[in-house]
Amino acid sequence: MAKQTQARAWQRMLSGRRLDLLDPSPMDVEIEDIAHGLARVARWNGQTKGAHAFSVAQHCVLVERLTAELKPRLSREARLMALLHDASEYVIGDLISPFKSAVGIDYKDFELRLLSAIHLRFGLPARAPHDLGVLFKQADIASAYFEATQLAGFSAEEAKRFFGTPSKALRTPRLAPLAPADAQALFLERFRRLTA
Repeated sequence: MAKQTQARAWQRMLSGRRLDLLDPSPMDVEIEDIAHGLARVARWNGQTKGAHAFSVAQHCVLVERLTAELKPRLSREARLMALLHDASEYVIGDLISPFKSAVGIDYKDFELRLLSAIHLRFGLPARAPHDLGVLFKQADIASAYFEATQLAGFSAEEAKRFFGTPSKALRTPRLAPLAPADAQALFLERFRRLTA
């Protein structure tokens, strides 16, 4: 009788950790693995200008900065949650919104379970409070507008239609895609400042 094997649902990380995607443990999460992965995941499916893709690592740093501009007196804990808002993508990639809608599983729940494990690993609440979630989403959408108009070929009018107009409280960033090693270093440096 042939031995039945269960499909592998874990990812081996460069740190040596083995992260179970269906039941992620905070003990299997390392910031170096997150930074390494996010620096190599392209926003906009890689359809951006420049010699390198604009990475999720750079996007996370930008969203943390925009969050702080929208609400200057945020705690370090809140800013760390903003930095980690897309951290689950170090394992599952950055699926564009239209594809997420088409996936046959409850993708958001899957993403949130992994993000909860990441938060717990770094001493954060499993889920961001609702008001912070709303703030992070506002910064995330503003980031998408700036990325769309500066890197992904959208006109300002088209970007406004999809993402709205960014708050006047935000300074327009100058975006330039970095090489993966530089994006990784940028993300880690920001993480270390927020956790110092």
